[in-house]
Formats: sequence, C-alpha cells, structure tokens
Amino acid sequence: MSHANLSSSSSGFDRVDDNALAARATLGDDLAFEAIMRRHNRLLFRTARSILKSDAETEDTLQEAYLSAWRALGSFRADAKLSTWLVRIVVNEALGRLRRRSAQVIPLDTTIDVTDDETQNWLEGDPDLQPDRIAMRGEMRCLMESRIDMLPDAFRTVFMLRAVEEMAVDEIAAALQIPEATVRTRFFRARSLLRESLSRDVDLAIGDAFSFAGERCDRVVANVRARLAGEDRKPLRP
Repeated sequence: MSHANLSSSSSGFDRVDDNALAARATLGDDLAFEAIMRRHNRLLFRTARSILKSDAETEDTLQEAYLSAWRALGSFRADAKLSTWLVRIVVNEALGRLRRRSAQVIPLDTTIDVTDDETQNWLEGDPDLQPDRIAMRGEMRCLMESRIDMLPDAFRTVFMLRAVEEMAVDEIAAALQIPEATVRTRFFRARSLLRESLSRDVDLAIGDAFSFAGERCDRVVANVRARLAGEDRKPLRP
C-alpha cells in the first residue's frame, strides 16, 4: 500500500459514491479506502464512543474496525448501504472490547425496562452544578456529551445515531439489528430524558457533540494505512 499525502490524497474522491469507492477498494485501491475512512470517520467514531464512553479507547476500536472492514470488503454487497455495513462492524468491535474487559454489556438488540425510580435518580444527578446555566455553546457541548454518556446503554447508541448523526430509522434498525419500532421508542425516551435534564439548551449544542476532524481524523487514517501497508495488496474475497 502506497503512502500518498494524507491531507489531500482522498480529495479526488469527493464526488464518488460509496459503492464505487468500495468497489475500487476491493481491488486494492488504498486511496479509495482512505476516502471511505475520511467520509465515515465521524459517524463511526460517534457510534463507538456511544458504547465505550472513552475517546482513547474509541480511537483504537475505530482503527480495528477499519482493518476488519478492509479484510471483509470482498463480502460487501453492492445493494447494501456502506455506512450501515460499517456501523455494524464498529458496533461489534466496540461490544467485543467491552466483553474483553469484563464489563457488563447490555446487547443493543435486547429489551430494557427503566423504572420511574431509575429515571428520577438519573435526572437528579448533578442537575444544576454548571455555573451561570452554561453561557457559552462550547460549555453546553461538553455538558451535552456528559449527559449522553449518562443515558441507559440501550438508549445511548440509538440517540447518537438518530439525533447527532441524523441517520434514518430504517438505517439504524438495520445497523443495530433491532425493529424500527424499538428504534423510535428508545430515541424518544432518550430525548425525553435529556430534555427533562437540559430543557431548551439541548438543541444548541447537539450538532457539535463528539466532533471528529483535523488531527484526530488524520491520526486514525495514518495508523490504519500504516498497518495495512504490511498486509496483502487486496482485501480477501469470499
């Protein structure tokens, strides 16, 4: 795998659709795969971050997920949506990491019941510790990220994908392998919890939560490319 300039090597693929990029990457085009990474970095980072709640661990997980995706590109079907396929890979990698560190994992496809007492405890957790009701948007974003981290596990990833990434309900259902009705229920419940806690301040920072760009984006791309350099030129075919 060649090492072209990381800041500009994928710029020529801006208008190439995902399926075309996947087809080129399957043939061993590393620049096409870099374009895929840069295009989906934020979505996949936010997805894994919603499960792991750790920036550093999420970056490691994202790199492993990309390596898995590269090796499995030959199995990607052109009639599928690449972003959904990638989300499923990063979700599996993040959940696997949780299992390996012996944490309690609640599968995303299971039913969860949150009692009124649990909801009340969540809402009463440090409700007004922020000085001056968070005057600046940057401070509001940090508060939003903290509150999202506190959501029940089953709600958090659905909220991240639906509200922050604005994915369609059917895409989320396909990616997480749960019914569309479950996606809607979990999303509205999560939004209700956040709105009760943050009131009208929620919408001010939601678009900026868990940003992924610049140096962090370049670091993930560079690390994946470096590791791919030692592998076969082309992804494995089924």
